[in-house]
Amino acid sequence: MAVKHVVLWNFKAGLSPQKAQELYDQIRALKEKISLVQEFAGGGNISEEGLSQGFTHGFIMTFSDRKAVSAYLKHPEHIRTVEKILPLIDKIAVVDFEA
Repeated sequence: MAVKHVVLWNFKAGLSPQKAQELYDQIRALKEKISLVQEFAGGGNISEEGLSQGFTHGFIMTFSDRKAVSAYLKHPEHIRTVEKILPLIDKIAVVDFEA
């Protein structure tokens, strides 16, 4: 059963918009670097509901199953990207669900 990997976050205060975009582009590039990622969709928050709880960005990746998500999390490209980006993130939430 396919798994959706949902990540929401906001960058730390003071991070330039250019740097934020550069980091987001690195996340988006994981789809091209890791064949386990079937689909990627994401971007900055544009919701008018006022329920974002401070999250400013998000993405959803689709994987074939739970094993593929586990392999992705251990993939060297994923680990390198997380190590670069995580220190610049103020708040993050991750939820996986079967679709």
